[in-house]
Amino acid sequence: MRRPLRERLGKEWLFCDGGTGTILQGLGLKGGELPELWNLTRADDIKALNRGYFDAGANIVNTNTFGANPLKFDNCEELVKAGCEICKAARAESGRDDDAYVAIDVGPTGKLLAPMGDLPFEDAVDCFKTVIKAGCEAGGDLVLIETMSDAYEAKAAVIAAHEVCDLPVIVTMVYGEDGTLLTGGTIEGAVAMLEGLKVDALGVNCGFGPDKMYPIVERICKVSSLPIVVNPNAGLPRTEDGKTVFDVGPDEFAGVMTKIASLGVHVMGGCCGTTPGHISELIKSVKPLPFTCPAYKDICMVSGFASCVTIGPKPVVIGERINPTGKKRFKQALRDNDTDYILTEGLNQEDAGADILDVNVGLPEIDEPAMMESIVLKLQSVTGLPLQLDSTDTEALERGMRIYNGKPMINSVNGKVESIEAVMPLVAKYGGVLVGLSLDEDGIPDNSDGRIRVAKKIYEAADRYGIPRKDIVIDGLAMTISSDPTSAIATLDTIRRIRDELGGKSILGVSNISFGLPARELINSNFLTMAMTNGLSCAIINPCNGPMMASVRSYKALMNMDPQCTDFIASYADYVPGQAQTSKGDKTQTASTGAKLSLTEAVEKGVTGRAAEAIKEELDGGREALEIIDSELIPALDKVGKGFEAGKVFLPQLLMSADAAKAAFEVVKQSMAGTKTESKGRMILATVKGDIHDIGKNIVKVMLENYGYDVIDLGKDVPPEVIVDTAIKEDIKLVGLSALMTTTVVSMEETIKLLREKKPDTKVVVGGAVMTQEYSDQIGADCYAKDAMATVRYADQVFGE
Repeated sequence: MRRPLRERLGKEWLFCDGGTGTILQGLGLKGGELPELWNLTRADDIKALNRGYFDAGANIVNTNTFGANPLKFDNCEELVKAGCEICKAARAESGRDDDAYVAIDVGPTGKLLAPMGDLPFEDAVDCFKTVIKAGCEAGGDLVLIETMSDAYEAKAAVIAAHEVCDLPVIVTMVYGEDGTLLTGGTIEGAVAMLEGLKVDALGVNCGFGPDKMYPIVERICKVSSLPIVVNPNAGLPRTEDGKTVFDVGPDEFAGVMTKIASLGVHVMGGCCGTTPGHISELIKSVKPLPFTCPAYKDICMVSGFASCVTIGPKPVVIGERINPTGKKRFKQALRDNDTDYILTEGLNQEDAGADILDVNVGLPEIDEPAMMESIVLKLQSVTGLPLQLDSTDTEALERGMRIYNGKPMINSVNGKVESIEAVMPLVAKYGGVLVGLSLDEDGIPDNSDGRIRVAKKIYEAADRYGIPRKDIVIDGLAMTISSDPTSAIATLDTIRRIRDELGGKSILGVSNISFGLPARELINSNFLTMAMTNGLSCAIINPCNGPMMASVRSYKALMNMDPQCTDFIASYADYVPGQAQTSKGDKTQTASTGAKLSLTEAVEKGVTGRAAEAIKEELDGGREALEIIDSELIPALDKVGKGFEAGKVFLPQLLMSADAAKAAFEVVKQSMAGTKTESKGRMILATVKGDIHDIGKNIVKVMLENYGYDVIDLGKDVPPEVIVDTAIKEDIKLVGLSALMTTTVVSMEETIKLLREKKPDTKVVVGGAVMTQEYSDQIGADCYAKDAMATVRYADQVFGE
C-alpha cells in the first residue's frame, strides 16, 4: 500500500519526472499546438509519456496540465481530470501503484498580477482553485506548483491549494542566474514566504541547466528548513530541423546532479529537455548517495516583493511614521484617501534608512480593513521594503496579510487568550513574523519576571498553532519614565533576558520611553543605544530623525556590524561637529512639513498622482512642455531604466515609474491639445502562436510607449500570417516577438522566416523566458533582448538609423 507522501518527504531520496514539451514534439506536437488538448485527443501518447517516467523510476510524475487554467481553456476542468486519470492509468500499467505519486501540475497563469498587471489577486486564487479542485477530485496525490517567476502568483496558488484540499503542496520557482525572480524577489525572500505559507517542500526548476543551478541551490540550502526540490533543464535549448533540442545528455546531467545532491537536497528530477533517460541515469547516480534530512534553520526573516530582512543579530529599524497616532496631517490623509501623502511618508523613511515600514491606518471613522488592503497594495507597488502590518482589528490584519506580497511582520498578539485565538490562526495560515506584547489578562507586569512569564506563554501558544518560535519577536514594552522612573530598567532587563534566557528576538516602540518629557530625542536616542547593547533586535523609531539614526549607525559601527564602517561613512562624510546630527539620508524636514516630491522624484519613485500634479504645477508656472519632457521626464525614466538594468531597481518599481511617467505625459498631451506630437516610431508586439503568456510583452509595451513609441499590440497566440500581414499593411520597421514555452519557439522561427520572405526590411527583436542569445541567432532574429529596457535600447538604435 502506498505510504502518504508526507511520510517520505525529507526522509529518503525521491525523484520527479522530466520534460514534456520536447518529447511531445517528437510525437508530432506542432509549433503553437496546446499540449493539454492531447489529454482528450491523444490520450495514449500522454499515457506513454507518463509511463516512460514511471518506468524510469520516478516517484512523482506530473499530469499534463501545466498550462491548463480557466483563463486559457473553457473546458479546463475536463482537461485536468483527464490528465489525472491518464497519469493514474500509466502508474497502474507500470506497476508503481505502491510507491509513486500523481502530481497535479500547476503552472503560471501567463498574467501579471495587480497592481503591476491586470489580474486581481483573488481572481488568480480562483483560477488556481479551479485547476486544483478538479485534480483533487480526479485522484491527484499532491499539488506541484512549478515554474513560478513571481512569488505573488505562487502565493495565490498555495492559498488556493490549501483552501480546496489537504494534499501536500510543493512549489518550485524560476530564478535568474543572479538569484532573483522576474518580479525582483530574492531566493531568501521566496523561501521565507513559502515556509510561512506551510508548503511541504520548495525549490527551483527550469531556467537553465544543472551547472548554473548549483549556486542557486546552495543559497536555498542555507536558509530553508523544508525538503528541497531541484529540477533543472537539460542545458540550453537550440533548434534543429524545426525542433527544439537541448545540449546536456543523460550522463552529463546525472554527473552534475550528484554534485547538487551533496548540498543537502531531497527531491530531484528534470525540466525542459530532460527525458526518461535523464531521470533513469539520475536515479542510478544519486540513490546510492548518503541522504541528509532537512536541518532546521533558526533564521527569522521578513520579506517584501524585492527584499528580505533577517532579524538578529544586527538591529533592524522599523519606520513608525505610517501611523495616525499624534499626527494630525496623517489622520486627514486617511480621511481624504490621500494615498500619495502616505506613500511619500513610506518612501522618505526608506531613503532615511528604514529596513521595514510599520503600517497602521486605524481611525474610527474610516473602513480600516479596506484601507489596510489598499495601502498595502499601493505601498508594495513603490517600495520593496517589507511591511509590518499594525492593527488591533483582525479583519484588517487578515485582509492585509492575504494580499501581502511576501512574508510580513504582524503587530501584534499578546498573552490574553482572546488575542491568541484571534491572531495566531491568521499567522498560521498566511505566515509572518509575529510581535508578541508581554502583557496579558493581568495587565502589564511592572518587572522583567512578569514580562518573561508572558513571553513564555506566547511561545507555548505559537507551538500549539504550528508557528515556529523563530518567527516570534517579543515586545519588552517601553513605558514612559515620566510616570515610573524604574520603567526603563525593567524594559532593558526584559530585553536582555529575552536574548539570554529565551534565545529569542525582541522589539520596542522606543519613543514611548520619553512621553511627557522635553527634549525627547535625547532620551530616546540614549535609551535606544542602551537597548541595543542589551540585545534589542528591532527598533520602531522615526528613521527621519537624525539623532535616532546616529545611534543606530554608531552602534553598528562599534559592534562590527557595518563592514569597513561603509554605511556610517556614507551617512556622515559631511558631518560638521557642533551642528545637529543629520546624515545624507536625513528626511526630518520633509517628513515634518509634508514637503512634496518633485516631478523627477515622483516619476523615479512611481507616485502616479503626485507626478501628474507636479507637471501641472510646472506647466501652470509657465514652463514649456517639451522642455519638461526633455529635462525631467526622460532623464527620470532613464535613471530608473538603468537601475533596472543594473539590478538595483526591480520590475514592480520599473512599472510603477512608467505609470507615473504616463500620468505626467497625459497632462502634457492635454496641455498641447491641437498640437501634433511626433512619434519616435511604430512597431508590432506579439506573443507567438500557441503561447498565451503575455507578461513580458505587456511590460515591453509599457516601456516602449513611455519612451515615445507607438505600439501595435497584436496580443497573444498570434499566427505568423497575422503578424506578417500587419507588418506589410502598416509598413512596420520593427517587430517584437515573445515566447515563454520551448514548444512555441518553433512558431517564432516560422514568423521570422515568413517576415524575411514577405517583408525583408523589417527587423525582429525576440525575448521571453525561454530565449537565449544562441537561440535567437539560430532562429534568425536580429536582436535578443533580455528585458524590457534592452528592447527600448534596440528600438532607439533601429529608429535612429
